Amino acid sequence: MNSILARIISVVIGYIFGMIQTSYILGKIKGIDIREHGSGNAGTTNAMRILGKKAGVITFFVDLGKGAAATLLVRAIMMNFYPDAVNLYVAYAMLGAALGHNFPFYLKFKGGKGIAVTGGCVIGFLNPLFFGIGLLVFFGLVFLTKYVSLSSICLMLYVIAYYIIFTLKGDFGFALDTSHNMMIESICVIIFISTMGIIRHRENIKRLIKHEERKIGAKKEA
Repeated sequence: MNSILARIISVVIGYIFGMIQTSYILGKIKGIDIREHGSGNAGTTNAMRILGKKAGVITFFVDLGKGAAATLLVRAIMMNFYPDAVNLYVAYAMLGAALGHNFPFYLKFKGGKGIAVTGGCVIGFLNPLFFGIGLLVFFGLVFLTKYVSLSSICLMLYVIAYYIIFTLKGDFGFALDTSHNMMIESICVIIFISTMGIIRHRENIKRLIKHEERKIGAKKEA
């Protein structure tokens, strides 16, 4: 398979899975467009606040699962063609899933922020430590700070740091003699995805700086 075509296929597969807008679907079942309520974000936190805890939990796990499904499917396909650089295509599937979740074309490109789906995509790298520490970083910070946005931003920073460090150490299976450029390319893709996730939180960052960001479980002021 041509490597350019393989990249395109990986992004498209990721995008198709990413477009499954869980909170939007749950909202429509209840007769509302979740993007017109609360923060306007079609993600886990807004689903929990607008639709309830059960909807929030369902949204989180389905979004996590669609990311995992996309990257695992791409891994299974591309392992036959690029076994020494398969994680490059996993990274492109991760990019597609984040784009599909954040910018679904059938919802006029207005979706979520891509944190849960990005976290799910990490499963596709088949590195339990990568995923496990990520869970600890996210939920540990949620527990300590009660800020989902801050925890999400820190998770994206963690993904960048872990992937760069351990890819350069050789833990992600790139054959340094034949796929060095692909390894560097995969790092660039991961940095782009994580930076996009952080930028999607720009309004949250402003509120955090001003100490106006809502903590999870806090009641909205009248």
